[in-house]
Amino acid sequence: MVGLGAPDDAAVWRLDARRALVVTTDFFTPVVDDPFDFGQIAAANALSDLYAMGAQPFLALNLLMVPTDLPTEAVAAILRGGAEKVKEAGAVLAGGHSVQDREPKYGLVAIGMADPEALLIKGGARPGDVLVLTKPLGTGVTATALKNGRAAEQDVTEAVGWMKRLNAVGGRIALENGLHGATDVTGFGLLGHLSEMVEASGCGAELFVESVPFLGGARGYAAAGEVPGGTRDNRKHFGKTIEFDASIDEVDRTLLFDAQTSGGLLLAVPVDRLPGFLTQAVLEGYPHWPLGRITEEKTIRVRLGSLEDMSASHPDAR
Repeated sequence: MVGLGAPDDAAVWRLDARRALVVTTDFFTPVVDDPFDFGQIAAANALSDLYAMGAQPFLALNLLMVPTDLPTEAVAAILRGGAEKVKEAGAVLAGGHSVQDREPKYGLVAIGMADPEALLIKGGARPGDVLVLTKPLGTGVTATALKNGRAAEQDVTEAVGWMKRLNAVGGRIALENGLHGATDVTGFGLLGHLSEMVEASGCGAELFVESVPFLGGARGYAAAGEVPGGTRDNRKHFGKTIEFDASIDEVDRTLLFDAQTSGGLLLAVPVDRLPGFLTQAVLEGYPHWPLGRITEEKTIRVRLGSLEDMSASHPDAR
């Protein structure tokens, strides 16, 4: 159902009328110092692609690369962190594979099950849909500041807390409210993944920068030049097709391209489903930030102001 023909967050194979197998994989080098946190973050990041497709994880395999001089205790902590996050997701960790490498890398092969008639896909957005993000941006610049020894402890703690958070609730609420368009915000940043979504959907988008959530230290780190290479690559690659209001400063532009690790879901919520979605998210205490809308015009415009300002001037868009 989903493969190389229409790039998405995971591959999908229909088993029968009611079940589809959803398969993905991801792994990376450490973004934090603590090996247990690293294991949790890497596992949450890999599982996120399943939630972004509307799938429930049920099986995972470890992918582990370690230097020969990495202490056994650190390796065990990485694996324990991943195992606990897989357990939290209600899935089974059933083995995996390890090799020697010059630097540690960890992640998962993650497998889930979905209803083939209720998949969340990048190409499911439609004009008028409201864009909702479920985690703040800024993990890329925060992790870079940490690597350079310039990150404040409270900022690292905040970033780690968000990166370890599963996107399970967001995926479930999206399905329960009949959504069809979704992706998760990871290495390509918010604008990169939004670009993929609108291209797949044949639409455009408006994004309102004052409605976009950022981690507490993100603006300071971006302003100080603590910007990862992936963020710079995202801006170079995707920036040519995005129109910014002239008054939007360089810090905001950088953060909208910031390469995220284990970021939130980006959901396209139909206007008629928005009240129910927002009500359920509030009742369940699930973080959510409406920050833009899908448009017919096939371009992405980043506006000054907030989505509330847009809704006030366009009452039918509320």
